[in-house]
Amino acid sequence: MKSLLVIEHQGSIASLSNAKVAQAARCFSDCYDALVIGQDVRAVAEQVATFVGCETVWLADQAVYKYQLPENTAALIATLAADYQAILAPASTFGKNLMPRVAGLLDVHCVTDVIAIHGTSQMVRPMYAGHIHAVVECTDPMKVLTVRPANFSAVPMQGPDCATIRVVDKVIEHAQSVHVLSRSDHDPEQVDLTSAKVVVSGGRGLKGAENFSMIKALAEVLGAAIGATRAAVDAGYITNDKQVGQTGQVVAPELYIAVGISGAVQHVAGIQDSRIIVAINQDPKAPIFRVADYGLVGDLFTIVPELIETLDALK
Repeated sequence: MKSLLVIEHQGSIASLSNAKVAQAARCFSDCYDALVIGQDVRAVAEQVATFVGCETVWLADQAVYKYQLPENTAALIATLAADYQAILAPASTFGKNLMPRVAGLLDVHCVTDVIAIHGTSQMVRPMYAGHIHAVVECTDPMKVLTVRPANFSAVPMQGPDCATIRVVDKVIEHAQSVHVLSRSDHDPEQVDLTSAKVVVSGGRGLKGAENFSMIKALAEVLGAAIGATRAAVDAGYITNDKQVGQTGQVVAPELYIAVGISGAVQHVAGIQDSRIIVAINQDPKAPIFRVADYGLVGDLFTIVPELIETLDALK
C-alpha cells in the first residue's frame, strides 16, 4: 500500500520541506499520494504533481479549508486514510498541530519528529533534547507520523503534470472555530528556514527588535534564511515562525551562524545536525561554544557590521 503525504503550503506556494517529507514517504513504498487542502490552491497541487514518486495529488479546494484549520482538515484526512499504510506531514507547527488529531480520529499512535525510517514499522526519533535517538516500533496498521525535513534529502522534480490531480469534493465544516482573527504567512521572497543551506540566527544578545536588522542584513548578503532563539521570539524581536530549536524549527544547514545566542539546550537540539556552526558571543563561557566549530568572542555590534561590510566587498 502507498503512503499519503499531507502538503504544507502558503496559499500558492508549497513549502520546500514537502519534497523532503516525500523522500520519507518513499521509505514505505516507492510511490505515494499527496493531499493539498485549502482554497484556490490548484497551483500548489500542480507543484506537488512534479515530485518523483507521486502518483495522485488529491485536491480539497473549498472555502471551508481556507485557513487549514486542524479541526476539519484532520477529519478530512481521516476519511481518506483507509487506502494508505502511512500518513506523513512535516514536523513543523502545521504538522504538530494536525497529525496528533488525525491519529486520535484513527485510534492509532502518532510518532513525532521522525529522523529515519527502517522498513515499514521502525522509526527513529530524538529524545532528551536530541541526546538519545530512540528506535520506535509501531505495530499499528496505520502509521501516522511527523517528519523532520532536515534529516531527509528532497525528492527530485520531474516534468509537469506527471501525477494525476483528482478533486476531493467532501466538505467538512469547522463548527468549533468560527473566526480567524489574523494570519501571518511566510514571505515568498525570504529563504525557507527548514531547507536553507545557510541560516543566520539572532538571540537575546541583540537587546531589541530594532537590532535584528543586522541579522537580516547578514542573511541577505549570504543568501541565508533568518532564524531566532525562543528568547528572542518571546521578547518580540521577531515572529515565532523564525524560532529555531526543539520547540520551533529543526534545521540542518551547511552553515549555521549564531549571533548573540547563549546556547540553551532546546536551541542546540534544533541545530546540532548543522554541518558547520559559527558562534559570535561576548561571553567566552557561553554554552554555544561547546557545539560550535568556530567561535568568535567579542561585541556582536562591532563584529557583525564588519562582517557584512567584508562580505559585501567580496561580491
